[in-house]
Amino acid sequence: MTIIRRREFIAGLGAGLLAAPAIVRAEGEPIVIRAGALKLIHSIAPYFYDQFVPAGYKVEVLPFETPTECKNAVVTKSVDFGAFGIAAALLGAAAGEPVVVIASTCNRGMAIIAKKDAGIATIKDLKGKRVAVFPGTTQEVFFLERLRMEGMTIKDVEPVRVSFSEMHIALSRGDIDAYVGAEPGPGVSLSSGVGTLVEYPYSTAMGSLNMVFGTHRDVITKKPDLARVMLGIHQRATDFAATNKDALVAMASSKLGQKKEAIEASVPNVELTWRLDAKQIEQSRIYADHMLALKQIKRLPDFATFIDASFVDAMKPT
Repeated sequence: MTIIRRREFIAGLGAGLLAAPAIVRAEGEPIVIRAGALKLIHSIAPYFYDQFVPAGYKVEVLPFETPTECKNAVVTKSVDFGAFGIAAALLGAAAGEPVVVIASTCNRGMAIIAKKDAGIATIKDLKGKRVAVFPGTTQEVFFLERLRMEGMTIKDVEPVRVSFSEMHIALSRGDIDAYVGAEPGPGVSLSSGVGTLVEYPYSTAMGSLNMVFGTHRDVITKKPDLARVMLGIHQRATDFAATNKDALVAMASSKLGQKKEAIEASVPNVELTWRLDAKQIEQSRIYADHMLALKQIKRLPDFATFIDASFVDAMKPT
């Protein structure tokens, strides 16, 4: 699978196309909806979209390497909708970007993994160790909060910048002692025997909040019907993937290039969901407060416009 990096994608489209809406309909042709996804099991639901697309529409799924690249594609209208971490969404909204969260994508999906037999069993055992952390991600904020809860700071470890897709490889080579990763990386490390679980970092006030589903504000204001159609697809595809483990494992193995055993090890740590309830919104606010305290953002976003749960609230359960 070819991963689309934002710079390459924009260059390929050209400035003229980016200035126009991403939805194009020639006479007799279906409305094409572009949806961004990540190369993570959290973002596997989009690959089931084509099974639930209503007549007159077509969905193209475009994979991105990082949450920020996918969020930026939404902001520049390179895609119409995208699945990315709450951290990327908050970074954009706090900077005044017109990104709006309209649904959820996945909770959980994070893990702190250490090299097997490295003597690392708890967060405190990470002191002085080389820990892979990808800056600007949801995982980073969870890790920093877990360090704080243990009376530590990032200065107590040796942080190493490594992308999610490279963390297991870096651990295998011995380049790092541990990593704060995203599935299916932890599943790969655990199923292969290379790594051991330190913890799933869900004991903070942010719970297991992780990936959200967002769009450009123009879609909300000018094309609300499109948002309703897309969320109907997202809802059905997510519910299908969440309740059909064999299909989920097969699709994730195919799209992510991982062995079945690794995906099966990841599935219990992944909660696919489209619902966006009051609890998740409150956790998003807490998350934003943490980012502000860490000086990752200069101001809090306007939650009145940053999160729009009206579309999810109007949806009927499948």
